[in-house]
Amino acid sequence: MQGIEVERMRRRWAHGDEVWPNGWLAQVSVLAERRGSAPATVTALSKTEQGNMGVPTTSRGCHALTRTLPVAVVGAAQGSAQSAHLAREIAALTHGDPAAQSAAAHAAVLVNHCLTSTPEMQDSLFGKQSQVRQALMNGIRALPDADPGLTADEHDRLTTALRQAKDQPADAGRLAKLAPDATASSALLGGLYVAASFPDRAQVNVALRFAAGAPDGDSVGCVTGALLGAAHGVEALPVNLLSRHELAWVLDTLARDLIAQLTDSPSGDRYNSGWDPHWWDRYPGG
Repeated sequence: MQGIEVERMRRRWAHGDEVWPNGWLAQVSVLAERRGSAPATVTALSKTEQGNMGVPTTSRGCHALTRTLPVAVVGAAQGSAQSAHLAREIAALTHGDPAAQSAAAHAAVLVNHCLTSTPEMQDSLFGKQSQVRQALMNGIRALPDADPGLTADEHDRLTTALRQAKDQPADAGRLAKLAPDATASSALLGGLYVAASFPDRAQVNVALRFAAGAPDGDSVGCVTGALLGAAHGVEALPVNLLSRHELAWVLDTLARDLIAQLTDSPSGDRYNSGWDPHWWDRYPGG
């Protein structure tokens, strides 16, 4: 759909005379528009081998993380370890750098904990915390068990970013140091810092504006919005921004279908046929 070596891609993915690309998303014309620069993703789409560590690129760019954030929903149904593992696999399709894959996995776990958090204040080792800060703290604590690939340095940097959000919240200089570039690690640390700096539901709009001031504001804002949106619900996101998003309906439909797949299995499984006869036409594969 992006016009990248169309015939070669068709030979790679299509079988016989079948129409490709297929599925309902292939009919969304906006998804065929080239927006911005994503060299690692373009390189990956142009290769014939599947991505893995160091293959097809050595990129540690933020796209490895931003496109894997929805995997957190899988964690709500199947546990944080599953979402971390799946996020690593998806990131590896285009970004071979281990740091990018780790950031994607850790972001999925943190968003998962925000998604399953409750508004009630909870006791912690550091006293009473807001819902968002408590969820982020719980997520960081869960990472050693959820992701075997976690390093001590990665864990320390996440803990430090959360602590700085409590001690020095909403500091533009601090944000610039935590997220100095467009890497996946910067997006994660920056988004974590901003979300914990503005944990209240009424502060979501302010948080997104502050995140936009980071050196790579798009990626930091993306992670910030995912963390706060997961904790507070879509109703907390600024309506003026959502109403301008040309893919809002597509995103909402995908979210609802993902929940349906995880909770009601419309496609069926190895033992039972699905109840929706059109599901495999909508989402072909498997």
